[in-house]
Amino acid sequence: MKALALVDSPDHVCCRYRVRAFERALADSGWSLVIEGLARGTLGRGSQLARAARFDAVVLQRKLLPGWQLHALRRWSRRLVFDVDDAVLYRDSYDPRGPHCRRRAGRFASTVRMADLVIAGNDFLAERALEAGAQADHVRVIPTCVEVDRYRPRAGPDAHGSGMDLVWIGSSSTLQGLELRRALWERLGREVPGVRLRVVCDRFPRFDPLPVVAVPWSEATEADALVAGDVGISWVPDDLWSRGKCGLKVLQYQAAGLPVIANPVGVQAAMIAPGVSGFLAGTDDAWVEAVRTLAGDPDLRLRMGAAARAAVASNHAVAAWSPAFVAAVSGAGAGGHRAVRGDNGCGRMHHRGTRVLHRHAD
Repeated sequence: MKALALVDSPDHVCCRYRVRAFERALADSGWSLVIEGLARGTLGRGSQLARAARFDAVVLQRKLLPGWQLHALRRWSRRLVFDVDDAVLYRDSYDPRGPHCRRRAGRFASTVRMADLVIAGNDFLAERALEAGAQADHVRVIPTCVEVDRYRPRAGPDAHGSGMDLVWIGSSSTLQGLELRRALWERLGREVPGVRLRVVCDRFPRFDPLPVVAVPWSEATEADALVAGDVGISWVPDDLWSRGKCGLKVLQYQAAGLPVIANPVGVQAAMIAPGVSGFLAGTDDAWVEAVRTLAGDPDLRLRMGAAARAAVASNHAVAAWSPAFVAAVSGAGAGGHRAVRGDNGCGRMHHRGTRVLHRHAD
């Protein structure tokens, strides 16, 4: 059996964590996987879509195709799976035109209606698919997952002398969110002595007086770069785009054995157990208090980091969700996951016999 994944780029972070992560599981189940970046240009794209007929299943990852291309892909695909891990029906948090876009919403609705199955990265995205017209039994939630064994937490609490390193990982585009909170990071630099900020990225800001340690990102070194920190941080705007995020930063910090401080938006509110695996900080004062608490107690950092790693190993490990992904691609066990509308209209995804993804607070 052969599957084709059509993605933005084979090296894109969404492809690496949402598709490539399950390549071994597919192979173990008798499936070969071909991953292709979507071709540029009308002729190249049309030829690529026609080749879908050679495969038993096609996974369209995140992309919203123009109408004629979507219809062509539907016509040539024996089984069409749409994987979505961002709120692609909206514009992003930093677009000055605002979140709502008729073209995006229309393409999203067409895609989720035509797909044999929609894999949503969280309940918010699943509910958007249902609202757009996807059939309830054609929507499954499979969260973003990590290979926990890639991350080897250090044994001791003190790799930086008397200081503490906060760590943030992301791209130049998501760095905009960090920069929106410049006043907060500068306040931390003034009020919590010895705190530094490790930025793992391809661009590096300045938050004087908070020292910034620049760590160039690479796929080969990202796990070690996170393990070298003490506390992971994530701040996202409270908007529709952010509610579609699947919390990869938080998952990576947790896999690295780090406690996490984040604002309670979207999946972050469900991923962090306050006082156990980190802190949810909704105000600047709460951020300062959380950082000050962890800076003053290395043993607490170790305990919280261990709890965070245990949580991600239990709930977001690639191995745990591999059977669900293979079933989604192959079409086996079609009743295994289903979207159920609760009394408040929010989708809750149930996986019979293995795991349940509970609805989080949006």
